[in-house]
Amino acid sequence: QVQLVESGGGLVQPGGSLRLSCAASGSISRVNAMGWFRQAPGKQRELVATVTSVGIATYADSVKGRVTISRDNAKNTVYLQMNSLKPEDTAVYYCWLLGSGGVYWGQGTQVTVSS
Repeated sequence: QVQLVESGGGLVQPGGSLRLSCAASGSISRVNAMGWFRQAPGKQRELVATVTSVGIATYADSVKGRVTISRDNAKNTVYLQMNSLKPEDTAVYYCWLLGSGGVYWGQGTQVTVSS
């Protein structure tokens, strides 16, 4: 079993910043990629950003230039630094891991951008 524990969500004003963290633990033989997806009310879950084990990052067009994903391979932890947040960034953010055993999801952390 693989567990993903997210932290760092919360309420922030438009233009503010948040940093999300996700630590993976459990039976992890190989991690190929980690990342973040989000789901806003009434919408489908969508990709925010992913990063491979060699550091290749992919971003959704909607967050490019405002979001940076990084990873600590030794700790199996992925971070999402979000700046210049907008109300449309409000969503539940889910950590995602692609490993040799399959795909794993975290429980989600709420990010609310509101004045």
